[in-house]
Amino acid sequence: MVGICFCFVIAYLIGSIPTGYWLAKVLKGIDIRTVGSGSTGATNVYRNVGKVAGIAVFIIDFLKGYLPVLFATESEKLYFMDKPWLEGAYIEPTYESFLFPVLLATAALIGHSRSIFLGFKGGKSAATGLGTLFALDWRVGACTFITWMIVLYTSKIVSMASILATAACIPLMIFFQTIPSYICYCILGFIYVTLRHKANIGRILAGTEPKIGGTST
Repeated sequence: MVGICFCFVIAYLIGSIPTGYWLAKVLKGIDIRTVGSGSTGATNVYRNVGKVAGIAVFIIDFLKGYLPVLFATESEKLYFMDKPWLEGAYIEPTYESFLFPVLLATAALIGHSRSIFLGFKGGKSAATGLGTLFALDWRVGACTFITWMIVLYTSKIVSMASILATAACIPLMIFFQTIPSYICYCILGFIYVTLRHKANIGRILAGTEPKIGGTST
């Protein structure tokens, strides 16, 4: 249990790395929290710092979710590789094997949006959440990303694409027959990401949400 708590804290700290804030400071000398939407995520950086910076933030934020969860999923595989005599044997699923990846995914997600380095503020968690999905099940992650791309292409609204793609990962997890804890994580993640986009939803309904290529509000 101590080891799990330690890994949870590390995953949270990795998620907390304020990529967008630091890049905006270095490249433009601005506090990204004071311009545009005020988010430290890739979209706000893209609009106010530049395309390259926005893409860099997206990739790094993706890895902030992917790497901690990959560690959790791979650690169980290594356990059995070190014990070849267990191969083919039925092993009763443990609390850790069900929840360890989900706990680290949750920690990274919260870390990104509630960064300890930024007074517990941050981004909307979409890119980091996508990274966690790829680590939990790459098929779900890939289909979720494709959904995001399709919605973004048709609507030109990043926030709408993020919300609908996050919603899509729930039936995708069910379709690919993943374990229940992964499905529960997607449900909670959808609720969390949607709440983080509450202001965006209001602007979408009002028809004032900025589109790609437009100005931020």
